[in-house]
Amino acid sequence: MSTRNICITAADGNTGFLIAELILTDDTFKTKVDSLSVLALHPTSGRAKELAQLGAKVIPHKPGRMRDMVTTLQQSGCDTICLIPPAHKEKYDITVELANAAKKANVPNVLFISSAGCDLAERDKQPHLRQFIDLETLVLSAKGEGSTPLGHSPCVIRAGFYAENLLTYAPQAQKEGILPLPIGSNHLFAPVALGDIAQVAAHVLTGKGKNGFDDRHRGQLMVLTGPKLCTGSELAAAASQALGVDMKFEDISEAEARKVLKAQSESDPSELLYLLEYYSLVREGKTNYISTTAFVNVTGNSPQEPEDFFKVYAESFKPKSSENGHASKKRKA
Repeated sequence: MSTRNICITAADGNTGFLIAELILTDDTFKTKVDSLSVLALHPTSGRAKELAQLGAKVIPHKPGRMRDMVTTLQQSGCDTICLIPPAHKEKYDITVELANAAKKANVPNVLFISSAGCDLAERDKQPHLRQFIDLETLVLSAKGEGSTPLGHSPCVIRAGFYAENLLTYAPQAQKEGILPLPIGSNHLFAPVALGDIAQVAAHVLTGKGKNGFDDRHRGQLMVLTGPKLCTGSELAAAASQALGVDMKFEDISEAEARKVLKAQSESDPSELLYLLEYYSLVREGKTNYISTTAFVNVTGNSPQEPEDFFKVYAESFKPKSSENGHASKKRKA
């Protein structure tokens, strides 16, 4: 079986870090990999240092010079790239540069982490989400070019709304017993655990077949959501069940959501635009579906249920005191 030398971009971000960490620490994956390099926009960050301690080769990512980027990828020795758009105000341009650099560096296997809902986004309403379609096209168009190996073995994961985004609202959950989301009162969505995205990505990146990736993954467009459609109220009910408290949903305006995200989210400000656009898709009724077939087929397991997500992060959501309102009311059996 051929060697596998992986390069993961945006490794100092949530998604890239978790995929890299999983491959480096889980025997299911690390035994299938010869080397793992990570590109980091912030190579001295805590995450980059942690990955280095686990055995990754950390490479500073300095966008802006195509020639240097090509050389960087060539020197990494990678035959497989996990292309993750970074949380950066120039997300689109940086990702385009990486895709083109991978093509010129003759990297044959490419996994692109895209976004669920990008195909339903409209350029005038959700322009940032819609850009993922353009990026998918750029990556996959290389498949038809005989002069370049890039895309010879492609795979695209459209990751759904990360359940971890709900942690932004942990202060309201703890203080007031509410989950404030700008999604309307009746529309549905299916948050997916970031760890589930990492699981599928790790299987794809380490899977091998005669043409690169495992033939079960090669050429696949995998849409990954959580296993349960929820309204805001149903999501709050799942939190109530998991935490043993009475949690309520509050439908807030986009303007209020913008203020909350700006005040409480640690994400890059540009990244908040994607969240707001995804919320607008929910309000338009465009996220009323689940897509778990790929997860089950790739991993052999079932994705994380909302109740389990809230149990994992119970300390973040559970009210600290029982002084005010419904946050203190224990659920009756």
